[in-house]
Amino acid sequence: MCTGSVQLLVLRADDGKFSPQFLTIKLFPCSGHVENYTSDYTVQVLIGYCVVYIFMQTFMIPGTIFMSLLAGALFGQLQGVALVVFAASAGASSCYFLSKLIGKPLVFVLWPDKLMFFRKQVAKRREKLLNYMLFLRVTPTLPNTFINLASHIVNVPFHTFLLATLIGLIPAAYVTVRAGIALGELTSLSDLYDTQSVALLFLIGVVSVTPALPRKDEVQEKAPEIAAGAS
Repeated sequence: MCTGSVQLLVLRADDGKFSPQFLTIKLFPCSGHVENYTSDYTVQVLIGYCVVYIFMQTFMIPGTIFMSLLAGALFGQLQGVALVVFAASAGASSCYFLSKLIGKPLVFVLWPDKLMFFRKQVAKRREKLLNYMLFLRVTPTLPNTFINLASHIVNVPFHTFLLATLIGLIPAAYVTVRAGIALGELTSLSDLYDTQSVALLFLIGVVSVTPALPRKDEVQEKAPEIAAGAS
């Protein structure tokens, strides 16, 4: 008995035109055996899960969302969220340090405009950088892969990067793990982020970045400097 399914978007040719359709893939066709194996070999499954997730996150391999779904299906809400946040944070940290070796040329080639924008924002919000990094983690302003690679390049301290990652990934992990628990009710990947969930994530992002916004007195102090620079 299957615990659920995931639908992949495919293109189908119809009278010379391509139209998007969903291809349904069944997950866990032997769910009873998988759950029994997880119960009997919990440590081995946890280690294997973490190794695969961290490897995928470190080397930017697509598909971690399905790993998050799997965590919900196998380990439940609380353990699933904790596992996803830990594995995702460890993988993001590995990617952060990997950027020392290959990150700079890769980011310059793939995201030159985003890198310039990110560098300016980090420099501008240096005093309240944690709030800004939290905002980036809980909102789709910049891709997570880009943040993992570029943070070291723009001199985001690792402790700030790690703390923002640990806290900022919790909302998305909660939504995805919850979807993994109720996997049998999914009709498409868009169901993972319904309007209410997206609105909640955006609200958390606004709250996290609000302390980093310049106060009125700071704006007034900088106004003469800007005028002088323009002249």
